[in-house]
Amino acid sequence: MKNLTSFFVLMLCSPALRADTVVYVAAAAGQKSGAVSIVPDSPVEYQVFQRQKRGSGTIRVHGRVTAESGQLRCRVLGTAKDGKSAPVVLDWQPVAANITTGRFDDNIDVPAGGWYRLELTLEQDGRQVAGSTIERVGVGEVFVIAGQSNSTNYGSEKQKTATGMVASFNGTRWAVANDPQPGAQDGSKAGSFLPAFGDALYDKIRVPIGVAVTGAGATSVRQWLPKGERMKNRPTIGSHIKPVGPGEWECTGKLFDGLMKRIEALGPRGCRSVLWHQGESDAGQARAGYPADRQITGEQYRAFMTTLIGASRKRAGWDLPWFVAQATYHSEKDPADEEFRSAQKALWQTSVALEGPNSDALRREFRAGVHFNGKGLQAHGRLWADKVGAYLDKLGDRQSP
Repeated sequence: MKNLTSFFVLMLCSPALRADTVVYVAAAAGQKSGAVSIVPDSPVEYQVFQRQKRGSGTIRVHGRVTAESGQLRCRVLGTAKDGKSAPVVLDWQPVAANITTGRFDDNIDVPAGGWYRLELTLEQDGRQVAGSTIERVGVGEVFVIAGQSNSTNYGSEKQKTATGMVASFNGTRWAVANDPQPGAQDGSKAGSFLPAFGDALYDKIRVPIGVAVTGAGATSVRQWLPKGERMKNRPTIGSHIKPVGPGEWECTGKLFDGLMKRIEALGPRGCRSVLWHQGESDAGQARAGYPADRQITGEQYRAFMTTLIGASRKRAGWDLPWFVAQATYHSEKDPADEEFRSAQKALWQTSVALEGPNSDALRREFRAGVHFNGKGLQAHGRLWADKVGAYLDKLGDRQSP
């Protein structure tokens, strides 16, 4: 450890280091002794990392360390069963650390699955001097959910995950995905389809499911466009747009930015796809009694959606998949709008988006008005899981988003 006063030394620097490889951290010149600690920023409890292959993924391990010297390591354990010891998923291996900056940052490859327990330890002269444990970490499938009320917390009955294998991300914090889902851009607080979706998908693929809700009730696709995108027909409600001239409005970009910030917070290619449920506030507005000049055509809807999806991919820097549902239901007297259903279908047919569920098929027994009752939330979740599960099956081992 002599002369290691301003930097760290790795005997090997690959994330896939040998189990017997160590990472040394040494004090900066003039640094005084103090309390030794390991404070991880990632992973955190209930965090789900997007798998890159059917059977594996990467967990980012980073945070702060205070020490004058030592060897920082981590390991990953499975879930103990029948009172037995937890199985070792990944044995002790080094974590790249720099005592000069007081930071550590590394990526470790692990099998898809969870919940896992990740342990960190700092050793000096063969003796553990600090440790930290994250009890539940997963490598599985992560989805960002966007759209209007039925994409978020407007169901009549709050739902809970039955499997316990579904977690929600609000942009800064992960938690068990019991309703209300955190992170909705309108602050909605009732029931959602996400616990049922996550449970049903987990039953199919047996890896943890992460969801990140960004929806906002009563919104038109026009209100989700990037900042500065213009329109001739203002939406039914006037939020998230501003007038720029006679008969012309432009989007403020607030909802789009909120969606993209959530995607970016998950990290590069950190989610499988966006799940989009929206259309009720664009289809049949004139029939519902709103001013006729606020009604767009199905073709305009398709064009706006194409702009929105393209802009999200450009900002994300990769070909982010979108699933688009058929969603036009207003009431039993107006259960489906074929013009807008065709527009949504056209997005699938032209490969702009992937095929989402036909939520219009969920009629009176599943509804509490335009929103879903408890039975409807469960059915809606299963419909989404069927579509996403079928897509993942087709990918096979080509799982990287």
